[in-house]
Parts: sequence; C-alpha cells; structure tokens
Amino acid sequence: MRLNQNRHLTFCTNIFPGQDWETTYASLKENLPKIKEKLSPDANFGLGLRLSNTASEELGLGEKLSEFKKWLDGHGIYVFTMNGFPYGTFHDQPVKDQVHMPDWTTVARLDYTKRLAEQLAFLLPDGISGGISTSPISYKHWHKTPKSTSKAFAEGTENLLKLVIFLKELKAKTGKHIHIDIEPEPDGLLENSEEVIDFYSNYLFAHGEKTLVDQLHISKPEAVELIKDHIQICYDICHFSLAYEEPEITFQKFRENGIKIGKIQISSALKVRFDHTNDQEIWQSLARFNEPTYLHQVTVQENGKVITYNDLPIILSEKKEFEEIRAHFHVPIFLKKFAPLDSTQDYILKTFQYLKNHPVTEHLEVETYTWDVLPAALKIDLNRSILRELDWAVKQLNH
Repeated sequence: MRLNQNRHLTFCTNIFPGQDWETTYASLKENLPKIKEKLSPDANFGLGLRLSNTASEELGLGEKLSEFKKWLDGHGIYVFTMNGFPYGTFHDQPVKDQVHMPDWTTVARLDYTKRLAEQLAFLLPDGISGGISTSPISYKHWHKTPKSTSKAFAEGTENLLKLVIFLKELKAKTGKHIHIDIEPEPDGLLENSEEVIDFYSNYLFAHGEKTLVDQLHISKPEAVELIKDHIQICYDICHFSLAYEEPEITFQKFRENGIKIGKIQISSALKVRFDHTNDQEIWQSLARFNEPTYLHQVTVQENGKVITYNDLPIILSEKKEFEEIRAHFHVPIFLKKFAPLDSTQDYILKTFQYLKNHPVTEHLEVETYTWDVLPAALKIDLNRSILRELDWAVKQLNH
C-alpha cells in the first residue's frame, strides 16, 4: 500500500509455506487477492516477496517470471521488496542457526542474492527502488576466535563488493535501483548499531575504496557513495529492541555515519518483566513460546551491557533472577500484552513517531512470521491475522 511521503507498506510472504516455486505461487494466488481486496480494493497493493533459493531458481525457468509478473499486474499487485535472508527451508522443520546458511562468506549466498536482484528488477515498477533484506554476514557462534571472525568479515566484504559492482551494472542495464539491506539480529556477526558502523568503516568502506577504484576506475568518494547506495540496512524493530537501542538514537548514529536504511521491518519481541510475586506464572507463560523451529535468542541488560542467550531453552532451564528479559519471537504487533508477558510494541510506536518527521526509508514491511508456532490461544485464521496486523500499522502510522 502506498502511504504518505511516498512510503510503501506491506507484509512479508515468509509466513506462507513455499520451499519450491509451485508451492509458493499457489499460496500467493490463494491469499493475495483476498488480502488486497480488503486492504487496497481501489489502488495497487505492494508486496514483500520471500523466495527460497529453490523457488528462485525455478521461477527463472522458461516464461515463469513473465507469467508471474502478468499475474501480479492483472491483480493490481507490485513487488518492491524481497526477503533474501532465509536461503532454504523456513517452515515445518527446525531452522535454528541454519537460517544463516549459506552465509556471506560463500559464493552460494552471492549467487542467490544476484538472482533475486535480477528478478526484483524485472518485477519492480518504474520510479521506485527495490530492496532485498539479507543475513548479517554470518552467525556469531560459528566463529570462535577473533581471527575467524575477522576472516568472515573480510570474505563477506569481498562478496558484497562483487554484489555492488553487479548491482551497478544491473541498474545501467535495467534502470532499476536495487539495494541489499543487511539485517542485524542477536548473535549475528552484526547485531547492533556499533557493530554495523564498525563493519562499514573498517571493512566495506576501507576495502571498497580500493576494490571499486581499481575495478571501476572511479574516485574514492564515488566508490563510497556506490557502497552507500547499494548496501543498506534492514532495521528490524524487534531485533533492535533486543539490543536495547532506542530508535531515535540508532537512526541518528546511522545518519551521522552515512549508512542508509533500505527497509524497516515492523515486528515486536516478547518483553518479560519480573515482579517477584508471580514469577512462576511468568516462567510458565514464557515456556509456552518455546518451540523447536526458530532461534529465540534472549537478551538482558546488565550494567549497560547487553548479554545474549542464544536460545530460549537455555534461560528456561536456568531461571535466573532477572528484572527484565526480552525474547526473539515475532509476536503479533497489535498486541501490547500477552498476560502476564509484555511486548516491545512501544519500540514500534517510537519508530512510527520518528518517521512522522524524518524520511528514513520508503519501505515498510510487517514481519510477523511465527503464526504457525504461536501458542494456541493467539492463533486465528492467517489472512485475518495479516489484515489485523496491517490495519493496526496503518492506523498507528496515520495517528
């Protein structure tokens, strides 16, 4: 949906099953027209498309991509953003840390992202940019030493710079500007604003100046601007709330360091406050969110430092005494409380308030993908859930 200030609001289709293109397309055809009719009956409806590597490969065969665009056009639907973070399976079996596999140290991740960029350039309407969210380089626990971490950053940088050159050429060929939006999250190699700034300064800009100057025969300032235009950040509100970072401060830090935000993912984490009178009830309620499919990192702030537990079962087994913890579980954004638990919905509202006076980005995407694994009391029909999420977002943005 188009909002004021030329913003586009959508939801991410990673909530639908779809490891291959046939299943993905069937889900889109079944659900999208109904959703569009309710939310945007008289205007075109923007979409956040998630394609696995297999689905993307199959979409590229024969005339499937052209047929898909014809179907989208016929229903008044356009694609402006993609979720290129999960490469493989995302439903019906454990994903956990494998959501980062393959990471940015691999050619497989580069090739997948290039293919998505080509497909998005084909689907993207004229006059707007397209974005693809992606992994925060790698998973932190795969790199046990500073040497291993530095090597991952260097290899990831090399592949991202190859991607910058590819996207520059794609824009020259198609006229479409595509940016890749790195998505920091707990236990990613990039999980907060300071790590993002360090990566840009010490890797992307430092290595990119030489690489792009040598290969493209441009000046150093031109090389830096090219990186800024094509490598941006996906600001997932849930993830940054887990880092205990206030939106206004994070946006300001990125702006001061020349880092652009390509997409804001509207999402909410669990917030758990202990009052030490009904802690047993609180722990029991939190345990209902423990499920085996996704990673549910838990963060706690102690003496100004954020400590991360890499999955919910760890903290459930320890049951330490805390004042407050936050858990990575994309809960419905329209709910402030899941009594006796809370959510980080306040971070969404702070972000929306900031957007009223600051452009930040044109791309807004609701990303509540955990419907299948929510406790039973919170589940309703999927399409009704999507409509309720987007309706709440629109009302708050226009408030």
